[in-house]
Amino acid sequence: MVQLDTKAPKAGNIYIWRCGRMVLPKIYKTFLIIATVTLVTVLAVSGFAKTKPQHNIIIFITDGLRPSKVNAQETPNLHEIRQQGVSFVNSHSLFPTFTTANASAIATGHYLGDTGDFSNTINVGFPVNSANNSPVPFLENNAVLGEISQHFDGNYLNEESLLDAARETGFSTAAVGKIGPVLIQDITQRSGKSTIIIDDATGSPTGIPLSSEIAELLTKNGIDLKSPTRGDNGKSGNSTVPGTKIANIVQQQYFADITTKVLLPLFKQRQKPFALIYWSRDPDGTQHNQGDSLNTLTPGINGPTSFAARQNVDNNLGQIRAVLKQLNLEASTNIFVTADHGFSTISKESKTSYSKTLDYPDIMKGFLPPGFLAIDIAHGLGLPLFDPDKQNAAVDPTQGQFSKNGLIGKEPNKPDVLVAANGGSDLIYLPNSANNKALAKQVVDILLKEDYVSGLFVNDTLGSIPGTLPLSAIALKGKSHLPSPAIAVNFRTFDTGCGDPTACGVEVADTSLQQGQGMHGSFSRADTYNYMAAIGPDFKKAFVDRVPVSNADVPITLAKILNLNIPHQGKLIGRVLNESLVRGVKKVYFKSNTLTSQPSTNGLKTILKYQTVGSTRYFDVAGFPGRTLGLAK
Repeated sequence: MVQLDTKAPKAGNIYIWRCGRMVLPKIYKTFLIIATVTLVTVLAVSGFAKTKPQHNIIIFITDGLRPSKVNAQETPNLHEIRQQGVSFVNSHSLFPTFTTANASAIATGHYLGDTGDFSNTINVGFPVNSANNSPVPFLENNAVLGEISQHFDGNYLNEESLLDAARETGFSTAAVGKIGPVLIQDITQRSGKSTIIIDDATGSPTGIPLSSEIAELLTKNGIDLKSPTRGDNGKSGNSTVPGTKIANIVQQQYFADITTKVLLPLFKQRQKPFALIYWSRDPDGTQHNQGDSLNTLTPGINGPTSFAARQNVDNNLGQIRAVLKQLNLEASTNIFVTADHGFSTISKESKTSYSKTLDYPDIMKGFLPPGFLAIDIAHGLGLPLFDPDKQNAAVDPTQGQFSKNGLIGKEPNKPDVLVAANGGSDLIYLPNSANNKALAKQVVDILLKEDYVSGLFVNDTLGSIPGTLPLSAIALKGKSHLPSPAIAVNFRTFDTGCGDPTACGVEVADTSLQQGQGMHGSFSRADTYNYMAAIGPDFKKAFVDRVPVSNADVPITLAKILNLNIPHQGKLIGRVLNESLVRGVKKVYFKSNTLTSQPSTNGLKTILKYQTVGSTRYFDVAGFPGRTLGLAK
């Protein structure tokens, strides 16, 4: 766009072309001004005027990184971006605070009520062949994501992603790193012909195919066509054997090498803008599996193995930044760094659960087993329990049996209750009941008696139940065409007293991992508080942004920077972070809010603390007072 000089001649002066020459007034000064304006106009029409160059973007996701664990000594690159660029100190993950859920927000800019990606494990409403015919699949799997998307017109998210819009506009696009969230960034592109997808499954039968161009470049640079496994880093141990003591170094080095030796040079050679997503599994994967704290709450996820994982991801980021500089791409590339969620140490303790009174092989006596929520609900309702992940096999907890997810009812093919176990929170569906409102009340009554529960959110269609808040209050009701949960169950959280609750949070977790290992998913501030920072030509320098921000704002802001127009189906959308942008606004107003449910018969109330910028909501903490980290008694 050509900017005209505001001191140009007044409208009364008329200039015309006659026989190839301009008839001008006699005032010489005016002649100079008009000649300059005319020349610029002619050049612009002719396509010779210089226009503002199109910038590039990299979204670098540090899976499960806590802001308090970033400093100059341990993570210099992450620290430098926060110091020299924009530091988002009031940042938020979306609840439930799980990876694929927040991946859907980072991809589309929509809250989960629109994307339908409510957690890592969800009810999709039909048996998924690639998940052993379970209707409750784990989404970090390319085959599962492809099958679900095919069932829902090719795009289970029902929203267009940032990469999709960039690709359609002519950008080079790629997504590299952790399997599941990487493909979610451009879920319709599963052929490998357009957006480049590199993840754990690359080179395997479930991997997204490599184009001949990329395969040749990998080979030329001495890089294997098949992703390495996590090796020992993937070993979680058991109740008597500690988990891993090493970070995910080999696999992530593979992804970093592809990014720096193949993709960035290729994008530079193409001489057109690019949008790249780099999803680092560390520190998340290592924090989950770390073996520094078997069956004890300290050091939990603050041991030496988690420290190594943070250094690993920082090294990967440093390698990418160094190559951007070598290729002269640094000045034209914006880097937005975010974590999908925070992290906590796992607790398996309860004084009220029926499930923990039973004995199970390989489970510490008195600890909650995996699938404890399904066991307790089935016991409370007096109904049989079945395992949807094992061809609906019967589960008898009195015989030491348990399952991750649960089908509850007399007939497993027509269950009354379906439990999707996830970690720091679980989802409950009521798929086949003739009287869902009464059943929902029964289930809520059971949950209100358990000391590991801290906050319940019930589908708006089931009416108001004392002690609970509606799903719409936390943006879990929207335009999604996936089944909506009936109840979202948040588990109890606390801290070990290290002086910084978001650094040493603990949560009861429905998982096969052990007490002392790592998990997320809860509504505590330890899980909703995620690292976020940005640097590049379109972001302010050395700026601390105290306005609330979330993962849903990331693609909306970057679309603004790239001049991309992304159509929307739903209305649960993040905002442009104008206060963080060069030539952006200087002040954004926000306020804090509290929403409190009616008390239950035993006095429990679900309390939600959140912030708002206009109509955009940012969720801080929620639960029962005294049972959620960040909510006082």
